Amino acid sequence: MTELPSAPDHVEPPVIESEEDYGLSAELIHGVEDALEAGRDEAALALTAELHEADLADLLESLTHDERRQLIDVLGEAFYPEVLPYIDAAVREEVIDQLGPERLARLLSALDSDDAVEVFEDLDEEFQHRILTALPQAYRHILEESLSYPEDSAGRIMQREMVVIPSAWTLGETIDYMRAAEDLPDDFYDLYIVNPKHHPIGFIPLSRALRTRRPVRLTEIMETDMKVIPLTMDQEEVAYLFHQYGLVSAPVVDEAGRLVGVITVDDVVHVIHEEAEEDIMKLAGVQEPDLYSAFLATTRARFPWLVVNLMTAIVASIVIGLFEATIERIVALAVLMPIVASMGGNAGTQTLTVAVRALAMKDLTEANTRRFIGKELLIGAANGLLFAVLAGLVTWLWFSSPAIGLVIAAAMVVNMAVAGLAGTLIPIGLERMGVDPAIASSVFVTTVTDVVGFLAFLGLAATFLL
Repeated sequence: MTELPSAPDHVEPPVIESEEDYGLSAELIHGVEDALEAGRDEAALALTAELHEADLADLLESLTHDERRQLIDVLGEAFYPEVLPYIDAAVREEVIDQLGPERLARLLSALDSDDAVEVFEDLDEEFQHRILTALPQAYRHILEESLSYPEDSAGRIMQREMVVIPSAWTLGETIDYMRAAEDLPDDFYDLYIVNPKHHPIGFIPLSRALRTRRPVRLTEIMETDMKVIPLTMDQEEVAYLFHQYGLVSAPVVDEAGRLVGVITVDDVVHVIHEEAEEDIMKLAGVQEPDLYSAFLATTRARFPWLVVNLMTAIVASIVIGLFEATIERIVALAVLMPIVASMGGNAGTQTLTVAVRALAMKDLTEANTRRFIGKELLIGAANGLLFAVLAGLVTWLWFSSPAIGLVIAAAMVVNMAVAGLAGTLIPIGLERMGVDPAIASSVFVTTVTDVVGFLAFLGLAATFLL
């Protein structure tokens, strides 16, 4: 066995004692804040010198507006371009305003094309134009072409830098080319093989290339089972392909089938995070993450959704108003109403979350939809029976009335069964109508469970208790 050379004695391996060794510590953040406040620029620079770009982005997000501007001035040329894609979009606007168009143009031209596009696409048109005039022509063309593709498409997230090899070459010729080339991407995983028309016909993982002798032709060792991504494919579909087939990278082709870029797994991790975050926000009626957004902007963004919730609450109140006489005669009903509605709402939310996730991951198909709906209906009914016994007994003991206990028990079964049904049918129905189920499902499900809960409980009470 060949013995690998050992590392130099003076190089110490990193020791990770706990998860707190990753990311930023509170002590570091406070240390930077104290240094900036005291005007000790060198101390602030020393504290940030070894930070990863992502951690430096987190630090900038943690600081106040004035501290952020001060730190950027202190960093000077130590503010590396790779920091920009990691910064939250709201904070990045402030940073970009301070950097100015000329300095930002220099930073963008040093980034990989996919990262540059991510930063550039969030800028307003006037600022984009000012930056484009300061960029080299070739790089300007890349940004302009990328922005011509649909938002959230493969064309927006692909990387132009890749290793493309003619199909007629041997591995030796490929290695010689890569050693001599000066414009290869910093990181790559696969070599893409193209025919004379520049159509991708296969790829070779780097691990296989390292184990193959120089005279072997590329066509003899290349993989031909390749997932090719069209420029206009939605990024959510791209993420699904990577997840489903365990891809590390995938080629992107134009309408003519020519290789124009590559999407790598690090880009897809970002997409998965972005899509998951977007769905969570939509379920809560928030358009986008607003942790760093201004007070007024956040208020305006949340207001319309709250108006929708007010309308649905009014509908539920109208149902209650129909039984005003019943509630006046049996005051206990007013106390018990929220229990039925809230249990139905929680059960519906559980089912809704599972359904939206299954739709997003393409786990819910024509073949298993009916089975899924039936299962959730049974689960809702079963939980309804269990909680009917519990709520009925508590109500009986609380109000010394077995009749009210039976009414709340029956209403609980009805509402939780309906919750299971609504939690599946509503998102599935919205999906088939072409509406994102993450946006509107929660309001509809909550409205259904509130209305049905009040109607069942108060209707049964009016029928059997009066």
